[in-house]
Amino acid sequence: MNVFVWVEQHSGAPLSSAWEAVGLARQLAGDGTVTAVVLGHNVNDAAQTAIHQGADTVLKADDTTLEHYRFESYVALLTQLVDEHKPDIVLAGATAAGRELLAGAAADLNAGLLNDVTDLSLEGGRLQAVRPVLGGKVLSVEAVVSDGPQFATLRNRAFPALESDTGRSGDITDVAPALAEDAIRTKIDSIAETTGQVSLTDANVIVAGGRGVGGPEGFAPVKELAEVLGGALGASRAAVDAGWIPYEHQVGQTGKVVSPDLYIAAGISGAIQHQAGMRTAKVIVAINKDGEAPIFKIAQYGIVGDLFEVLPALTEAFRQRFNS
Repeated sequence: MNVFVWVEQHSGAPLSSAWEAVGLARQLAGDGTVTAVVLGHNVNDAAQTAIHQGADTVLKADDTTLEHYRFESYVALLTQLVDEHKPDIVLAGATAAGRELLAGAAADLNAGLLNDVTDLSLEGGRLQAVRPVLGGKVLSVEAVVSDGPQFATLRNRAFPALESDTGRSGDITDVAPALAEDAIRTKIDSIAETTGQVSLTDANVIVAGGRGVGGPEGFAPVKELAEVLGGALGASRAAVDAGWIPYEHQVGQTGKVVSPDLYIAAGISGAIQHQAGMRTAKVIVAINKDGEAPIFKIAQYGIVGDLFEVLPALTEAFRQRFNS
């Protein structure tokens, strides 16, 4: 099998989901070739890192028109490269951009797409995937049945990345953009970035608060525990809709879909929309006054109590443990 992987990057820094996709591509390819597709501007380091992470070759398009992700320019080039090189499989992380880009290229090529998969294997040369549906309550087994390249996006943290090997070498080929700037209708005026925070989608640990925190100030103990654990701060839709915390922290069907090693839900009842975004976490700890809250049904550990008493106690216990 020859496998393409789109390496999503921002300002030259690849996302961890890209290396997870390269790791899976290495397994699926067998004796075939793994090709990393690196699109952007000033991405020489990203291209070289792709080789270290397991790619055999890199197709690199380095141009100012590709500095930021724009659907028109990226899908035109990816479609062109897939049509020209004819890989058997095309993978990417199931980020907002990854899902959009691969859906566009698959549509252009009349090819099949498996989206947001948590397991992927080959059966008779065809991809077979496991994908959570119905808010994660059911695991659906799906397969590509169309001819041509098979596309799939991978849920973040569902697949392990390979260890970086700086001794690996491979060919890096420069390719030209498919569209000139005047042919791209979308224009980017500015980019707003949040710094100093752990990314929800990349976090090993997430501590999230819900309606039970009572207001913006109620997130203080939630944030403090997240910081002590080196994790990210999450929230339910109810807390975001109330204006207590920005949308970028929302976990759920209409927010981020996460798969951390540890998810601590404080004051979150566990509506199905929230469960859809976090039920694939390896360990779930629920803290809620209501012992009948739905979140306890999917939690490995549950504490029935006041989060304003439980969270500070946990924070202090972890702080002492880490400092001992």
